[in-house]
Amino acid sequence: MNKVKIGIVGGTGYTGVELLRLLVQHPHAEITAITSRGEAGQKVSAMFPSLRGHVDLPFTDPAKANLKECDVVFFATPNGIAMQQTQELLDAGVRVIDLAADFRIKDIATWEKWYGMSHASPKLVAEAVYGLPEINRARIKTARLVANPGCYPTAVQLGFLPLLKAGLVDTSHLIADAKSGVSGAGRKMETSIMFAEAGDNFKAYGVPGHRHLPEISQGLASMSASPINLTFVPHLTPMIRGIHATLYATLKTSADLQALFEQTYADEPFVDVLAAGAHPETRSVRGSNHCRIAVHRPQDGDTVVVLSVIDNLVKGAAGQAVQNMNLMLGYPETTGLESVPLMP
Repeated sequence: MNKVKIGIVGGTGYTGVELLRLLVQHPHAEITAITSRGEAGQKVSAMFPSLRGHVDLPFTDPAKANLKECDVVFFATPNGIAMQQTQELLDAGVRVIDLAADFRIKDIATWEKWYGMSHASPKLVAEAVYGLPEINRARIKTARLVANPGCYPTAVQLGFLPLLKAGLVDTSHLIADAKSGVSGAGRKMETSIMFAEAGDNFKAYGVPGHRHLPEISQGLASMSASPINLTFVPHLTPMIRGIHATLYATLKTSADLQALFEQTYADEPFVDVLAAGAHPETRSVRGSNHCRIAVHRPQDGDTVVVLSVIDNLVKGAAGQAVQNMNLMLGYPETTGLESVPLMP
């Protein structure tokens, strides 16, 4: 069987190298191009020794890469890059998966407000399929262009989904209190994520407004018959990988919440509903494409608390992108993603 030719635009960041780690283990994938302007000519394995023996390619200047000859191209680039290059690839018959935010938010004015630039491809935003398989699996299978969800949005949406679909909670007062490891900020030099700054420290950020808020709100609105009002507060934690989202909602009516969550995700390969009373830990998903969820009703009151954990670089980014690729190409959804989480 011929392998699928894969191109990765922006292969030097954490999501780029995570894509490489997963794709070299994928039985149907052949990586043919990895681009980087700044590192063009350098062997990928020289920058990432973990890939020695698995990736022999050098980084290629994007202007010289034969991306149109690929079957699938992943954009692991900063926001604003994919929207400038995607149409040309689609015209060449290439399928595109964007791990940045260029195609996630359907309202162009909202996107431009939060990302501070004019959108280069509004028509493609309308075509792009939001790549959360647990919601859009059927549409992803036929998509040319997938907007891979953000890390916080993945954890939050999967946690709230059963409650909103069942219409059990007051959607005018939803709270998402989420914590992320420092790799969520990307592979860059920035004072706030230096070891001496982020280690032995814990802080909230983006309280007045975070770029993932409109993406989360848009997703939650698609699940609910009622308008959504969400308070989202992200935090930076002194760990490398992982997101822990603690979600709060007020119940409108009583229900067997444990049964609801178990039934909702019974057939989902990457969502694991823990036993009643459990408290999921970020290390239980480290290096894997799983989301682990627990649902609580403290003191049998009217507040429901959902705990949702993912690895921000896998289910929150590269793993979900590979999951989407599998759906787009007709492979079993779990192909190349069977890794057991790392412990300790």
